[in-house]
Amino acid sequence: MKTVQLVKHKNKDWEYVIEKQDLIEPLVLVFGNRYMLEDKKVYEDIRQLFPDGHIVFASSCAEISSNTVNQDSITITAVEFEKSKFIIKTSNVLNTDLDSYKTGSDLIKQLPQEGLKYVFVVSEGSFINGSQLTKGMSSATEDNLVITGGLCGDDARFEKTLAAYNENPKEGELVAIGFYGDSLEISFSIHGGWTPFGPERIVTKSKDNILFELDGQPALDLYKKYLGDKAKDLPGAALLYPLNVTSTDESQSIVRSILNINEEENAVILAGDIKENSKVQLMMTNVDNIANASERAATQALQYRKNKPELAILVSCIGRKLVLDQRVEEEIEEVIEVIGNDAVTTGFYSYGEIAPFHGETSCQLHNQTMTITLISE
Repeated sequence: MKTVQLVKHKNKDWEYVIEKQDLIEPLVLVFGNRYMLEDKKVYEDIRQLFPDGHIVFASSCAEISSNTVNQDSITITAVEFEKSKFIIKTSNVLNTDLDSYKTGSDLIKQLPQEGLKYVFVVSEGSFINGSQLTKGMSSATEDNLVITGGLCGDDARFEKTLAAYNENPKEGELVAIGFYGDSLEISFSIHGGWTPFGPERIVTKSKDNILFELDGQPALDLYKKYLGDKAKDLPGAALLYPLNVTSTDESQSIVRSILNINEEENAVILAGDIKENSKVQLMMTNVDNIANASERAATQALQYRKNKPELAILVSCIGRKLVLDQRVEEEIEEVIEVIGNDAVTTGFYSYGEIAPFHGETSCQLHNQTMTITLISE
């Protein structure tokens, strides 16, 4: 595996983080600030850097490279696989009647199934139902294929997200990268570091990802009551207080971020589905808990590997970035300390992380987690 990594900050030239070398038909992962990805020349510029590259774009809330977290920038990680191959398929949901489950299923079914070892997905992040998307993706694989990735981001603006394969980034796009090869070794893990607090309440009215009532009371009113003075900063403030959701048909509880509010209906809009009769509790965290959770995720991802990882793809959450603030690099440093400097690190801060629970294969939508995928060939 050969790798090159570059970063471009606003109004500056490309800067090599990992030194320049010639790559043959590399996979070129481009994570970047949405405004910078809207530049009509962005694809053309990167195509000049990698004339035969397979270029995958995803807008983000911040970008992760091998030595730091970059903001208001574009980070490129180009990888030449020497023993394995990859195939890339796309889907766009902008001008269709959106069925997130079917979208996920159809996207994975586009990939040739024979020899398929692993899929990395970047998805439209502003209006897709992430939990239905991941269920659809899992249904297409009979739950025996590891799928990780994330929902594209747009900093804390929540206006629109962009993605693309071999063209300028655009809205509504999903990209799936299927990896093939007998020598490929893939491992992954997730951890959050958030702690539930306050009373546990029952979801008495919900539809898909919209929460209307808890214990028979309007959900938004209750939520504002808990936030107190911070309620005036909604919906952004909600990223600091996600919900711990325990569903009757899931073995593990899952964290759900609140992405928006509906004042008219007194409701909160979550990043994924929330079922009636689920139990819900508010959560909180601090910088140390988040950094420790990232370290645990890295340790777990390494646990049963036969070979040293060569590439680490990290997808963390916008909510974690807001908590970490000026110390955002700390969770990345914790991961690199565990997996070592030999592995090239890339990734982004997202609106939702895609991965199975540790020890499982059915992929799920997570919020507020650090998701680590380690790859070697």
